[in-house]
Amino acid sequence: MRTYLVDDLTDKDYQTVINAFDELGLSGSIEGIYYLPLPEDLLQPEQKEHLAECGPYFMALEAVESPDRNSLRMELLVRARNKIRCSCVSYATSPQRRHMIEYLDQFIEELEVSV
Repeated sequence: MRTYLVDDLTDKDYQTVINAFDELGLSGSIEGIYYLPLPEDLLQPEQKEHLAECGPYFMALEAVESPDRNSLRMELLVRARNKIRCSCVSYATSPQRRHMIEYLDQFIEELEVSV
């Protein structure tokens, strides 16, 4: 799996990010998993065609709390909220990947979390 990793977060910084995700309602059905929405204007043609049936689309982020190394792991896979398996679920394109990495970096920066 391709991922974007932010690691070595202090306990305080880790909790700051998690609290912000929770406040935005981004938490998934499994503890520690967050769904970061992908803007519709970045969807691939097939994803746009499948939006009503499969969407909305997101990238999953796993928050890993560990005594020695807290981290955030964002999968670079575009997932569909309403279907697990479909041809529209695919690895992110370069523009999708770039946008989501920049989004996460900016989100963390705005929280004044140092990484």
